[in-house]
Amino acid sequence: METTLTRAIKPAAPYDFELTAGQPNYSRDQEFKTEDYIDGSYIRLLDLGDKVALARVESTGSVDDPELTIALTGDDLSDGDAERAGRQIAWLLGCDQNLRPFYDAVGDDPVLSEVVEQFYGYHNTRTASVFEALVQAVMGQQIATAVARIVRNLLIQNYGVRASIEGREWYAFPRADALATAEVGDLRQLKLSVRKSEYIRGIAQAALESPDGFEGMHDLPDEEVINRMVALRGVGQWTAQWVLVRALARPDGFPIGDLALRRTVAGLYFDGAEINDAELLEFSHRWSPWRSYATAYLFAALRAGRVAGS
Repeated sequence: METTLTRAIKPAAPYDFELTAGQPNYSRDQEFKTEDYIDGSYIRLLDLGDKVALARVESTGSVDDPELTIALTGDDLSDGDAERAGRQIAWLLGCDQNLRPFYDAVGDDPVLSEVVEQFYGYHNTRTASVFEALVQAVMGQQIATAVARIVRNLLIQNYGVRASIEGREWYAFPRADALATAEVGDLRQLKLSVRKSEYIRGIAQAALESPDGFEGMHDLPDEEVINRMVALRGVGQWTAQWVLVRALARPDGFPIGDLALRRTVAGLYFDGAEINDAELLEFSHRWSPWRSYATAYLFAALRAGRVAGS
């Protein structure tokens, strides 16, 4: 029986819900949905393991006194399911992030402090799992963001967890068992290269072999996480750094090797003059130990057209 339960969570202030939950460019004409932002509501299908629930999240507070209300709809939901879903939403939307130390640290940076002023209260969003972050990063290697989004959507549509709720089909990211047994030829039909198809299958198989599906990475220091990640076929420093940022919420991850990030820094700080990865890495230390936050705000500036040529 379809039931609806509600929960309230209080994010760390400042928290701008629209900037945080509404920042991706959700496709309005997409035939299926994993998440959406419509009229002030963030909507997402949550995979709770033994069941799924559609979460509809709205802001009932302000930027400086934030509060979110979550309405959960699914079959035979219990209070325990609602608690799990509330924790997952809080994680996905970065509700626990304390932005104050980062804001204080970049106060003397004229460029980033201006970006912070424009995006005040924006929290970095996260993936639901380390596995999801790994697969997404591998899919996004050396291709444009728009293309990566198309590939991600095709993967979810073909292998993701799905549910029909409120008269609409919703999808969640594929589980490891679905991708571990996928045929390379079938993955190739989703615009993935042979190598990426093999990498994704291998990562899914490694996740199944891990007692906790990679989630034990949360308890490891950054360097050990990186060492374990790059031991996986197809995972390099760039992918490992994105895992630190998107899946483990480490404050000082920095995806060196990201062309868009390098161009963004060059555009904002060097009048568009080309810089290399070594120069970018050296320059990034000015934001340490908050480089994950700096990266999030730099990409927000890029999406907003603050960078020439974007």
